[in-house]
Amino acid sequence: MTEQLSARQDGPAEENGWGDRAGDTALTVPLPELDPLVTTGIRAHATVLYPFLPVARVRPGPVDPGGTDARLRALFASHAPFTLRFAAFHEEPGVLFLAPEPPGPLAALTRAVRARWPEAVPYRGIFGPEGLDPHVTVAHGEEFGAVRARLAPALPVTCRVSGVRLIVHDGHGWQDRVTYRLGAPGPVS
Repeated sequence: MTEQLSARQDGPAEENGWGDRAGDTALTVPLPELDPLVTTGIRAHATVLYPFLPVARVRPGPVDPGGTDARLRALFASHAPFTLRFAAFHEEPGVLFLAPEPPGPLAALTRAVRARWPEAVPYRGIFGPEGLDPHVTVAHGEEFGAVRARLAPALPVTCRVSGVRLIVHDGHGWQDRVTYRLGAPGPVS
């Protein structure tokens, strides 16, 4: 992951493409069991694909039968729910994170979405065409010793993954739009 993170460009979001934009969407796996460990101000999650497609191309529900929503529902229904274990902190310049064990199920979700929508380039290409390895960001900053010491007793944490959440940036923050269930073609929440 070091090479991936070092590929990030410095500078304002407008210059490096990193900034979230109104209408951006992302596919994430909610990991509420890890919420107490995350200090970034957002809920614990692993990213399947960010950014995904512009919100105008993703209209959940019966508004767009056979469209992106239906394809996402079918794609995620073809993947079984799985369990992840997070046992150790990892550190790269400016970021403290947890890597899932095993990483394969999350990586498989990303590969499947990318195969269907190759125009959705992970992290706007900042970390190269393949994006980052599966991870959960715990903290940003320079020195993580105190954070590690405070949070380490809580590890390991096991998380059951049963769905993928589509979130939308409204210009101010991320909002949940819909959750696609893994392993079941049934209704979405």
